[in-house]
Amino acid sequence: MEGTEGTQQPHLVLANKLFLLTQSDVDDIEKVRLRDDVMSTVVADDMAPLYETLAASSVLALDQKVLDSMRAKIEEEVKKLDEKIADAEENLGESEVREAHLAKSLFYIRIGDKEKALEQLKVTEGKTVAVGQRMDLVFYTLQMGFFYMDFDLISKSIDKAKNLFEEGGDWERKNRLKVYEGLYCLSTRNFKKAADLFLDSISTFTTYEIFPYDTFIFYTVLASIISLDRVSLKQKVVDAPEILTVIAKIPYLSEFLNSLYECQYKSFFSAFAGITKHIKLDRYLHPHFRYYMREVRTVVYSQFLESYKSITIEAMAKAFGVTVDFIDLELSRFIAAGKLHCKIDKVAGVLETNRPDAKNALYQATIKQGDFLLNRIQKLSRVIDL
Repeated sequence: MEGTEGTQQPHLVLANKLFLLTQSDVDDIEKVRLRDDVMSTVVADDMAPLYETLAASSVLALDQKVLDSMRAKIEEEVKKLDEKIADAEENLGESEVREAHLAKSLFYIRIGDKEKALEQLKVTEGKTVAVGQRMDLVFYTLQMGFFYMDFDLISKSIDKAKNLFEEGGDWERKNRLKVYEGLYCLSTRNFKKAADLFLDSISTFTTYEIFPYDTFIFYTVLASIISLDRVSLKQKVVDAPEILTVIAKIPYLSEFLNSLYECQYKSFFSAFAGITKHIKLDRYLHPHFRYYMREVRTVVYSQFLESYKSITIEAMAKAFGVTVDFIDLELSRFIAAGKLHCKIDKVAGVLETNRPDAKNALYQATIKQGDFLLNRIQKLSRVIDL
């Protein structure tokens, strides 16, 4: 899934290749090519700190000559950058001093030295006055956070960016931050918030540095399917012109979305099987693969059963193009977990839905909240009596 506009940040491309090297679903021939690509990138950018880490974990073979050469180049470059900083401080203005410090920050980011990069970014921030430029430093930090999958750093950086926007900030950077936050939510299993943020950014997307537009649409559709109700899904996703322009380029995604909405369940399961590989081999979605698969099946089974008060298991299995035993096993798991409101009559081979009554649910919730309030009042009265 590659975008036609903008350029993805090279280190995030590298991070994805490193992720694929750890996956058993990637064949050995492809891993050889990926390993060569990783080595070429590491050497080209003099990424000595990362090279040492990868060699220690046996991802790459250690070549001491190559490592020594990279270290020598880094030492020489740092010396030049320090000289530029010193010259700017002695002979030039504040903006030139800031640019010199920024160049050193970007150099440490390029070579993969996380600690020194973060330290130098703080120094650069101290030399930066404009809110927009300080926001750009936060975006550099966020990119590092996604490279290392450091969610603590990402969370703190997003909070910092939001505080900066209270001082001011342009519309374009605010929209970019929505995409960064959406990716953070997606990576931490908050699909509902991720869908909302991505849908808000769909017509203003400019964040090509973290992923191409096609990948952005892929994430938006997957998050929306398990987060939106049927009416919202139709309005915001199925009929969205921005999604319609690229969805056909992404394997199985159009069939996956449309067959669900149009209740074509055989086609849905076919597309479902095809799209699982893309989710498994996605760096951000991989940890949530099983969870997402469960949530999607809950959505589709709930949608099917909504139309019936009772239906035979055989008829449902036929609609989905699977066996009776498969449906029986699937539904029993979801019913036991409280995900589906129905019961199985195994003797008659029938499913009976028992959707909760909305009025009754509201009544029970009111009683529960009333009990809680009475308990609080009783505790308060005891304190006042004392």
